[in-house]
Amino acid sequence: MEPGNVLSGGASVAAVLPAGGSGERLGGATPKQFCALLGRPLISYTVRALERINWISDIVVVVSLENIETMKSIIEKYGHKRITVVEGGMTRHRSIFNGLKIFPESKLSSCPLQKPEVVIIHDAVRPFVEEDILLKVVLAAKEHGAAGAIRPLVSTVVASSADGSLDHSLERSRYRASEMPQAFLFDIIYQAYHQCTDYDLDYGTECLHLALKYCKTNAKLIEGSPDLWKVTYKRDLYAAESVIKDSLSQQVCVTTDMKEDAVQLGFLLQEILKNEVKVHLNVSENMSFSNGMEELAWIKEFAREVKKKNILVYGLLIHYNKDDPKLQETINSAAAIISALIKDRNPELIGQLLVA
Repeated sequence: MEPGNVLSGGASVAAVLPAGGSGERLGGATPKQFCALLGRPLISYTVRALERINWISDIVVVVSLENIETMKSIIEKYGHKRITVVEGGMTRHRSIFNGLKIFPESKLSSCPLQKPEVVIIHDAVRPFVEEDILLKVVLAAKEHGAAGAIRPLVSTVVASSADGSLDHSLERSRYRASEMPQAFLFDIIYQAYHQCTDYDLDYGTECLHLALKYCKTNAKLIEGSPDLWKVTYKRDLYAAESVIKDSLSQQVCVTTDMKEDAVQLGFLLQEILKNEVKVHLNVSENMSFSNGMEELAWIKEFAREVKKKNILVYGLLIHYNKDDPKLQETINSAAAIISALIKDRNPELIGQLLVA
């Protein structure tokens, strides 16, 4: 979709991803945004979720100085587009402010970014954001000046007294958890950051509060989906990997050559697997499969190449004879192997020729 088709008046939209955290709560030497999930850094999944949306013109990723080259290498390796890397600050708010400053200051530098009408702020460690919620907060921000996703509180919030005793608790039904994404008219959030105090920049965490405090902008709150959770602790990495694996395992492409038997076999596999995964049947006139050494070497090389894009290719040799009384057994075996491969996503087996 183009911006003009999404927002009346063709409003321009950009995004800022703060990614300068050290990952102290996660533990370990690698910041959580750079931890690998199925061989790909977490931040790459988040960037990909945003760059798939055509009406977001620019994506600014804010990282600490020591991780700038790491981020640039991720962008190059995974072919990310429309990305600008900016050095972060000592705190979350200072990093976001640095990300915002790149737009109006770009006119004075070689940076080609144009100041957007609306800017999205989203955490780099929330990889499961969907276009639907992004569009809702952008449209609400365009109308109200600011908007943000919220979720119901899972636990009751309590306040403790100085001696560690219960002081009072909040009525959970009246409160919500502030989540990401959030969106703002650019001039509002930029002005709020310019006017806020050093205390706000050093100890604050809520962008919507800055817009309210310094620009008198009451944000529109949008109910978000359960997928907006943030990777914070090590257990969250395992959960995120499981979600990604399930998502990636929902689709499989069965490629055959033009031979009639191969095409028929492809349709049979498609029928058996349709209740487990979405099957795409690709009949290629440019491919001729065999189990010769050159063919096997080509499959391995092709598999290594596309793995860089997180696509796993496996070879499966199926002896197909429509007059064979055990044909159905063979097809069922092939389907079981395919199902196991896509669910396990074992990278050690890519390019190997398995036999059904």
